[in-house]
Amino acid sequence: MRNKFKIFIMISLAAMVATYAETRKKKSGSITIKAVGDIVPGTLYPERRIPANPYEDLFAPIQEYLSGADLLFGNFESTLTDYPTTSKNTSSKHVFAFRTPPSTAKVLKRAGFQVLSTANNHSGDFGERGFKDTMQNLKAVGIHAIGRKGQIEYLTVSGVKMAFIPFSYLRSHSNVKDLDGMRELVREARANAPVVVISCHWGGEGEKFLHTKNQTEMFYGENRGNLPAFAHAAIDAGADLILGHGPHVVRALELYKGRLIVYSLGNFIGYGALSSRGKTGLTLVLDITLGKDGKFESGKITPMNMPEKSTPRYDASGKTIQLMRDLTAADFPKTKLSISENGDITIR
Repeated sequence: MRNKFKIFIMISLAAMVATYAETRKKKSGSITIKAVGDIVPGTLYPERRIPANPYEDLFAPIQEYLSGADLLFGNFESTLTDYPTTSKNTSSKHVFAFRTPPSTAKVLKRAGFQVLSTANNHSGDFGERGFKDTMQNLKAVGIHAIGRKGQIEYLTVSGVKMAFIPFSYLRSHSNVKDLDGMRELVREARANAPVVVISCHWGGEGEKFLHTKNQTEMFYGENRGNLPAFAHAAIDAGADLILGHGPHVVRALELYKGRLIVYSLGNFIGYGALSSRGKTGLTLVLDITLGKDGKFESGKITPMNMPEKSTPRYDASGKTIQLMRDLTAADFPKTKLSISENGDITIR
């Protein structure tokens, strides 16, 4: 009887602590975000590379790491369309076109994604028709798709109104090289929402572009932007969080005027469409906690790798944590961020 009473007391105390912690979070107005990088959950082009059971094969083994935040964000780097003809010249070995079955939108919704960026170099793989289909298919399942030029997407998260603005290095999207245009969008968003998040598809690709420098990045003759210059200018204009993706490797983190800059979230799901060799196979789920004023409060790196068919699995070795610690220390030695060995991100 005493043992049962002790167990009852322990369970009750645990419930009280959990309730108190949740109440404190809601009272403080903190917003919790989980963010991941590039997602290609299989493609039908140029040949069929589709998982037999998309949710069970791709997301079920890592669902616990994707769940639990107020919002889940990712970069959807494919199209959701049945349109058969690509708008790209794929004869070059450096040019790829991806087309994912439209039914995959339901899989992404089931995994918990609330915001997906489509402002990237694969959003137009099947022309304007493919892009419109992608946006409509995501919207139809209740996912906020951000990718149209000039788009500001508003949603309420944990009682706080947020604005999401998508950018890429392409002229078909709001452009990372157009700082004046960016400032106008950020100011408009700021006038209508207390927290402004910017999604950026930018930078050179691969292990040669692990480091972030305050200079223009060129990749196969293409201007991919000056990442720190854009990020700092965006925060100066009123942005609160920068979520970068596109380099296919993780990059450094920086704290600028109390706001977090994520220079690259790396690959996340490629299912054979994205490389997972070497450091391109090191990935993460990034937890971010913001105050109701948009200031960074804390974060955590959950390390993952892509051991088979470019699908993520938890990585107990923590290689992604060490890589991001090293890159942050090397590229932004004066930043006030501290990344612990277990991936906790705090302000020094």
